[in-house]
Amino acid sequence: MLFIKTENMAIVKDCIGGVPDVACEFVSKGSHRKDTATKRDVYECYKVPEYWIVIPELETIEVLTTEDGRYEIFSFVECEGVIRSEVIEGLEVDVKDVFEQ
Repeated sequence: MLFIKTENMAIVKDCIGGVPDVACEFVSKGSHRKDTATKRDVYECYKVPEYWIVIPELETIEVLTTEDGRYEIFSFVECEGVIRSEVIEGLEVDVKDVFEQ
């Protein structure tokens, strides 16, 4: 899932022709390494400002932001708590709302 700020919508045409402001990956059992390592490296290389890793099986959400060109943990929750975005001003999500069935 991607988020692109209004001021950056010029990158949206028939496809995304630039760097999104936020990328979010929902990790499934078969994609853990791909989503948490491979894609992380790609997003970091292209300087995606914020990368969310959501692991439903563990009820965790990790938000990474760039610091000196490298991803650092900005926000992390497991099972309960509120996750925050640095890029999307005012965005706060209760982890229970995400994983509640």
